[in-house]
Amino acid sequence: MFSLLNVYKWSLVFAIFTATLSHCSSTDTVKPVHHDEVSSSSSSAISQPPVDPIIRREGTTVYIEMTAQVTDVEISKGVIYNAWTFNGTVPGPVLRVTEGDTLVFTLKNKDSSLPHSMDFHAVHAAPSSKFIDVMPGKEGTFTYPTSSPGVFMYHCGTKPVLAHIANGMYGMIIVEPKAGYPSNHLVDREYTLVQSEWYKEHDYEAFLNGEPDYVVFNGNDYGLVKHPLLAKVGDTVRIYVSNAGPNEVSSFHVVGTIMDRVYTDGNPRNIQYGIQTVMLPASGGAVVEFTVTEEGDYAIVTHQFNHVAKGAAAVLRVTKDGTDHGGPAMSH
Repeated sequence: MFSLLNVYKWSLVFAIFTATLSHCSSTDTVKPVHHDEVSSSSSSAISQPPVDPIIRREGTTVYIEMTAQVTDVEISKGVIYNAWTFNGTVPGPVLRVTEGDTLVFTLKNKDSSLPHSMDFHAVHAAPSSKFIDVMPGKEGTFTYPTSSPGVFMYHCGTKPVLAHIANGMYGMIIVEPKAGYPSNHLVDREYTLVQSEWYKEHDYEAFLNGEPDYVVFNGNDYGLVKHPLLAKVGDTVRIYVSNAGPNEVSSFHVVGTIMDRVYTDGNPRNIQYGIQTVMLPASGGAVVEFTVTEEGDYAIVTHQFNHVAKGAAAVLRVTKDGTDHGGPAMSH
Protein backbone atom coordinates (compact mmCIF):
# COMPACT_ATOMS: atom_id res chain seq x y z
CA MET A 1 0.00 0.00 0.00
CA PHE A 2 2.83 2.35 0.93
CA SER A 3 4.66 1.68 -2.28
CA LEU A 4 1.54 2.22 -4.38
CA LEU A 5 0.92 5.56 -2.65
CA ASN A 6 4.50 6.66 -3.36
CA VAL A 7 4.15 5.69 -7.01
CA TYR A 8 0.95 7.74 -7.24
CA LYS A 9 2.63 10.79 -5.62
CA TRP A 10 5.65 10.63 -7.91
CA SER A 11 3.39 10.20 -10.93
CA LEU A 12 1.45 13.34 -9.93
CA VAL A 13 4.68 15.34 -9.46
CA PHE A 14 5.95 14.21 -12.86
CA ALA A 15 2.69 15.21 -14.53
CA ILE A 16 2.76 18.70 -12.97
CA PHE A 17 6.44 19.12 -13.92
CA THR A 18 5.75 18.08 -17.53
CA ALA A 19 2.81 20.45 -17.82
CA THR A 20 4.92 23.27 -16.42
CA LEU A 21 7.67 22.64 -18.98
CA SER A 22 5.12 22.56 -21.76
CA HIS A 23 3.61 25.85 -20.60
CA CYS A 24 6.98 27.56 -20.32
CA SER A 25 7.98 26.50 -23.82
CA SER A 26 4.93 28.22 -25.32
CA THR A 27 5.94 31.16 -27.55
CA ASP A 28 2.81 32.97 -26.48
CA THR A 29 3.83 33.27 -22.87
CA VAL A 30 7.58 33.58 -22.66
CA LYS A 31 8.50 35.35 -25.92
CA PRO A 32 11.31 37.77 -25.03
CA VAL A 33 10.56 41.46 -25.51
CA HIS A 34 13.25 43.16 -27.55
CA HIS A 35 13.87 46.87 -27.15
CA ASP A 36 12.95 47.55 -30.77
CA GLU A 37 9.55 45.92 -30.28
CA VAL A 38 8.52 48.42 -27.63
CA SER A 39 8.05 51.26 -30.11
CA SER A 40 7.02 50.59 -33.68
CA SER A 41 8.57 53.92 -34.70
CA SER A 42 12.04 52.68 -33.81
CA SER A 43 11.84 49.14 -35.16
CA SER A 44 12.67 47.85 -38.61
CA ALA A 45 9.58 47.04 -40.66
CA ILE A 46 9.22 44.57 -43.51
CA SER A 47 10.56 46.09 -46.72
CA GLN A 48 8.01 46.74 -49.47
CA PRO A 49 9.15 46.83 -53.12
CA PRO A 50 9.24 50.21 -54.90
CA VAL A 51 6.28 51.17 -57.08
CA ASP A 52 5.92 53.84 -59.74
CA PRO A 53 3.65 56.80 -59.04
CA ILE A 54 0.49 56.93 -61.14
CA ILE A 55 0.37 60.22 -63.05
CA ARG A 56 -2.12 61.34 -65.66
CA ARG A 57 -3.09 64.67 -67.14
CA GLU A 58 -6.54 65.82 -68.26
CA GLY A 59 -6.15 69.29 -69.69
CA THR A 60 -4.78 71.47 -66.91
CA THR A 61 -5.63 68.97 -64.17
CA VAL A 62 -2.86 66.59 -63.12
CA TYR A 63 -3.73 63.49 -61.10
CA ILE A 64 -0.90 62.02 -59.04
CA GLU A 65 -1.19 58.91 -56.88
CA MET A 66 1.68 58.00 -54.55
CA THR A 67 2.35 55.59 -51.70
CA ALA A 68 3.82 55.96 -48.24
CA GLN A 69 5.73 52.76 -47.49
CA VAL A 70 8.72 51.22 -45.73
CA THR A 71 11.51 50.07 -48.04
CA ASP A 72 15.12 49.04 -47.52
CA VAL A 73 17.45 51.35 -49.47
CA GLU A 74 21.20 51.24 -49.96
CA ILE A 75 22.71 54.52 -48.76
CA SER A 76 26.35 53.46 -49.14
CA LYS A 77 27.89 50.31 -50.61
CA GLY A 78 26.65 47.47 -48.43
CA VAL A 79 24.87 49.81 -45.99
CA ILE A 80 21.09 49.27 -45.91
CA TYR A 81 18.65 51.64 -44.22
CA ASN A 82 15.10 50.56 -43.39
CA ALA A 83 13.65 53.80 -44.75
CA TRP A 84 10.25 55.46 -44.59
CA THR A 85 9.62 56.45 -48.19
CA PHE A 86 7.36 57.74 -50.88
CA ASN A 87 6.94 54.94 -53.44
CA GLY A 88 9.93 52.99 -52.15
CA THR A 89 12.72 55.35 -53.18
CA VAL A 90 14.75 58.04 -51.41
CA PRO A 91 14.37 60.72 -52.54
CA GLY A 92 10.83 60.09 -53.74
CA PRO A 93 9.85 60.42 -57.41
CA VAL A 94 10.52 63.74 -59.12
CA LEU A 95 7.15 65.32 -59.90
CA ARG A 96 6.55 67.85 -62.68
CA VAL A 97 3.55 70.06 -63.29
CA THR A 98 3.05 73.40 -65.02
CA GLU A 99 2.25 76.74 -63.45
CA GLY A 100 -1.54 77.11 -63.40
CA ASP A 101 -2.29 73.40 -63.23
CA THR A 102 -4.67 71.94 -60.67
CA LEU A 103 -3.03 69.09 -58.76
CA VAL A 104 -5.27 66.29 -57.52
CA PHE A 105 -3.10 64.24 -55.21
CA THR A 106 -3.84 60.87 -53.61
CA LEU A 107 -1.66 59.32 -50.91
CA LYS A 108 -2.07 55.62 -50.16
CA ASN A 109 -0.51 54.68 -46.83
CA LYS A 110 0.93 51.16 -47.12
CA ASP A 111 2.78 51.48 -43.81
CA SER A 112 1.02 49.12 -41.40
CA SER A 113 1.97 50.96 -38.22
CA LEU A 114 2.33 54.72 -38.72
CA PRO A 115 0.32 57.60 -40.17
CA HIS A 116 1.91 59.66 -42.94
CA SER A 117 1.02 62.77 -44.92
CA MET A 118 2.17 65.06 -47.72
CA ASP A 119 3.40 68.63 -47.36
CA PHE A 120 3.90 70.25 -50.77
CA HIS A 121 5.98 73.43 -50.61
CA ALA A 122 4.73 74.20 -54.13
CA VAL A 123 1.13 75.00 -53.24
CA HIS A 124 -1.07 77.45 -51.32
CA ALA A 125 -3.21 75.36 -48.96
CA ALA A 126 -4.40 75.17 -45.35
CA PRO A 127 -2.18 72.55 -43.69
CA SER A 128 -4.88 71.67 -41.17
CA SER A 129 -7.10 70.37 -43.98
CA LYS A 130 -4.79 69.67 -46.94
CA PHE A 131 -1.66 68.24 -45.27
CA ILE A 132 -3.42 65.98 -42.78
CA ASP A 133 -2.42 62.49 -41.68
CA VAL A 134 -3.46 59.42 -43.63
CA MET A 135 -3.84 56.45 -41.30
CA PRO A 136 -2.23 53.03 -41.93
CA GLY A 137 -4.03 51.15 -44.69
CA LYS A 138 -6.05 54.22 -45.70
CA GLU A 139 -5.83 56.80 -48.48
CA GLY A 140 -6.56 60.49 -48.79
CA THR A 141 -7.13 62.75 -51.81
CA PHE A 142 -6.41 66.49 -51.80
CA THR A 143 -6.68 69.21 -54.47
CA TYR A 144 -4.32 72.17 -54.86
CA PRO A 145 -3.66 74.98 -57.34
CA THR A 146 -0.06 75.28 -58.54
CA SER A 147 0.20 79.00 -59.10
CA SER A 148 3.88 79.61 -58.34
CA PRO A 149 6.66 78.32 -60.60
CA GLY A 150 9.82 76.89 -59.11
CA VAL A 151 11.75 73.98 -57.64
CA PHE A 152 10.16 72.87 -54.41
CA MET A 153 10.56 70.26 -51.72
CA TYR A 154 7.80 67.89 -50.72
CA HIS A 155 7.92 65.83 -47.54
CA CYS A 156 5.85 63.99 -44.97
CA GLY A 157 4.41 66.50 -42.52
CA THR A 158 3.35 64.07 -39.80
CA LYS A 159 4.54 64.83 -36.26
CA PRO A 160 7.41 64.62 -35.48
CA VAL A 161 8.28 65.95 -38.91
CA LEU A 162 12.00 65.58 -38.20
CA ALA A 163 11.66 61.81 -37.85
CA HIS A 164 9.71 61.42 -41.07
CA ILE A 165 12.14 63.50 -43.15
CA ALA A 166 15.28 62.03 -41.58
CA ASN A 167 13.96 58.53 -42.25
CA GLY A 168 13.57 59.30 -45.96
CA MET A 169 10.20 60.89 -46.72
CA TYR A 170 11.04 63.76 -49.09
CA GLY A 171 11.42 64.60 -52.75
CA MET A 172 11.33 67.30 -55.42
CA ILE A 173 8.40 68.81 -57.29
CA ILE A 174 9.08 71.11 -60.24
CA VAL A 175 6.44 73.63 -61.25
CA GLU A 176 7.45 74.66 -64.75
CA PRO A 177 6.86 78.34 -65.56
CA LYS A 178 3.92 78.67 -67.93
CA ALA A 179 6.05 80.73 -70.31
CA GLY A 180 9.19 78.66 -69.63
CA TYR A 181 12.53 79.97 -68.47
CA PRO A 182 14.05 82.75 -70.58
CA SER A 183 17.12 80.55 -71.11
CA ASN A 184 15.27 77.41 -72.27
CA HIS A 185 16.62 77.77 -75.80
CA LEU A 186 20.20 77.72 -74.48
CA VAL A 187 19.97 74.49 -72.48
CA ASP A 188 21.28 71.23 -73.95
CA ARG A 189 20.90 68.85 -70.98
CA GLU A 190 19.16 68.91 -67.65
CA TYR A 191 19.36 66.87 -64.45
CA THR A 192 17.76 66.78 -61.00
CA LEU A 193 19.72 66.55 -57.76
CA VAL A 194 18.54 66.35 -54.15
CA GLN A 195 20.94 66.74 -51.22
CA SER A 196 20.03 65.15 -47.89
CA GLU A 197 21.41 63.49 -44.77
CA TRP A 198 21.36 60.05 -43.16
CA TYR A 199 21.76 59.52 -39.42
CA LYS A 200 21.81 56.45 -37.21
CA GLU A 201 18.82 54.39 -38.29
CA HIS A 202 15.52 55.41 -36.64
CA ASP A 203 17.40 57.20 -33.84
CA TYR A 204 15.48 60.35 -32.96
CA GLU A 205 18.18 61.54 -30.57
CA ALA A 206 20.68 61.37 -33.45
CA PHE A 207 18.27 63.27 -35.71
CA LEU A 208 17.82 65.91 -33.02
CA ASN A 209 21.34 66.43 -31.72
CA GLY A 210 23.77 64.30 -33.70
CA GLU A 211 25.92 64.81 -36.76
CA PRO A 212 24.90 63.03 -39.97
CA ASP A 213 26.72 59.80 -40.80
CA TYR A 214 26.22 60.48 -44.51
CA VAL A 215 25.44 63.57 -46.57
CA VAL A 216 24.39 62.46 -50.03
CA PHE A 217 23.13 63.39 -53.46
CA ASN A 218 20.05 61.53 -54.70
CA GLY A 219 19.93 59.19 -51.73
CA ASN A 220 23.36 57.57 -51.59
CA ASP A 221 27.06 58.39 -51.54
CA TYR A 222 28.16 56.58 -54.69
CA GLY A 223 25.57 56.62 -57.48
CA LEU A 224 26.50 59.88 -59.21
CA VAL A 225 30.22 59.10 -58.96
CA LYS A 226 29.98 55.53 -60.22
CA HIS A 227 27.57 56.62 -62.94
CA PRO A 228 28.49 60.24 -63.78
CA LEU A 229 26.16 62.76 -65.32
CA LEU A 230 27.12 63.35 -68.94
CA ALA A 231 27.60 66.31 -71.26
CA LYS A 232 29.63 67.16 -74.33
CA VAL A 233 32.05 70.01 -74.81
CA GLY A 234 30.18 73.27 -75.31
CA ASP A 235 26.93 72.09 -73.71
CA THR A 236 24.90 74.29 -71.41
CA VAL A 237 23.76 72.14 -68.50
CA ARG A 238 20.78 72.85 -66.26
CA ILE A 239 20.46 71.27 -62.82
CA TYR A 240 17.31 71.45 -60.75
CA VAL A 241 18.70 71.22 -57.22
CA SER A 242 17.01 70.93 -53.83
CA ASN A 243 18.34 70.58 -50.31
CA ALA A 244 16.01 68.32 -48.33
CA GLY A 245 18.03 68.58 -45.12
CA PRO A 246 16.55 67.98 -42.66
CA ASN A 247 19.21 69.85 -40.68
CA GLU A 248 22.14 71.03 -42.81
CA VAL A 249 22.57 73.77 -45.40
CA SER A 250 24.11 73.18 -48.81
CA SER A 251 26.79 75.35 -50.43
CA PHE A 252 26.16 74.04 -53.93
CA HIS A 253 29.18 74.33 -56.21
CA VAL A 254 30.36 72.93 -59.54
CA VAL A 255 34.15 72.63 -59.65
CA GLY A 256 35.70 74.04 -62.82
CA THR A 257 32.97 76.38 -64.00
CA ILE A 258 30.87 79.38 -63.03
CA MET A 259 27.09 79.33 -63.04
CA ASP A 260 25.91 81.50 -65.90
CA ARG A 261 22.42 81.83 -64.41
CA VAL A 262 20.82 80.87 -61.12
CA TYR A 263 17.07 81.02 -60.59
CA THR A 264 16.62 81.10 -56.80
CA ASP A 265 13.90 78.63 -55.77
CA GLY A 266 13.49 77.99 -59.49
CA ASN A 267 11.41 81.11 -60.06
CA PRO A 268 12.29 82.83 -63.39
CA ARG A 269 11.93 86.25 -61.73
CA ASN A 270 14.67 85.43 -59.21
CA ILE A 271 17.61 85.42 -61.61
CA GLN A 272 21.28 85.99 -60.80
CA TYR A 273 24.32 85.88 -63.06
CA GLY A 274 27.90 84.67 -62.65
CA ILE A 275 27.47 82.77 -59.38
CA GLN A 276 30.24 80.54 -57.97
CA THR A 277 28.31 78.93 -55.08
CA VAL A 278 24.60 78.77 -54.30
CA MET A 279 23.52 78.73 -50.67
CA LEU A 280 20.53 76.43 -50.14
CA PRO A 281 18.89 76.30 -46.71
CA ALA A 282 17.10 73.15 -45.66
CA SER A 283 14.13 72.91 -48.08
CA GLY A 284 15.68 75.50 -50.44
CA GLY A 285 15.93 74.96 -54.18
CA ALA A 286 17.33 76.49 -57.35
CA VAL A 287 17.78 76.07 -61.06
CA VAL A 288 21.43 76.46 -62.00
CA GLU A 289 22.85 76.67 -65.52
CA PHE A 290 26.45 76.59 -66.67
CA THR A 291 28.50 75.89 -69.77
CA VAL A 292 31.29 73.30 -69.95
CA THR A 293 34.11 74.31 -72.28
CA GLU A 294 36.65 71.49 -71.94
CA GLU A 295 36.71 67.71 -71.71
CA GLY A 296 37.11 66.19 -68.27
CA ASP A 297 35.40 65.36 -64.99
CA TYR A 298 33.69 68.22 -63.16
CA ALA A 299 32.98 67.51 -59.50
CA ILE A 300 29.62 68.70 -58.14
CA VAL A 301 29.75 69.25 -54.38
CA THR A 302 28.58 71.19 -51.42
CA HIS A 303 31.50 73.44 -50.57
CA GLN A 304 31.18 72.39 -46.94
CA PHE A 305 33.85 69.77 -47.42
CA ASN A 306 33.16 67.85 -44.23
CA HIS A 307 29.94 66.90 -45.99
CA VAL A 308 31.77 66.01 -49.19
CA ALA A 309 33.86 63.61 -47.11
CA LYS A 310 30.58 62.07 -45.95
CA GLY A 311 29.36 61.51 -49.51
CA ALA A 312 27.94 64.75 -50.94
CA ALA A 313 29.64 64.56 -54.32
CA ALA A 314 28.68 63.89 -57.91
CA VAL A 315 30.58 63.98 -61.19
CA LEU A 316 29.67 65.57 -64.51
CA ARG A 317 31.74 63.85 -67.20
CA VAL A 318 32.31 65.98 -70.29
CA THR A 319 33.50 64.33 -73.51
CA LYS A 320 33.66 65.31 -77.17
CA ASP A 321 30.53 63.35 -78.02
CA GLY A 322 28.74 63.36 -74.67
CA THR A 323 29.11 59.64 -74.01
CA ASP A 324 30.85 57.94 -71.11
CA HIS A 325 34.11 56.31 -72.22
CA GLY A 326 34.65 54.69 -68.83
CA GLY A 327 37.43 55.03 -66.32
CA PRO A 328 37.36 56.04 -62.67
CA ALA A 329 35.76 59.38 -61.93
CA MET A 330 37.55 62.32 -60.33
CA SER A 331 37.10 62.41 -56.57
CA HIS A 332 37.14 65.15 -53.94
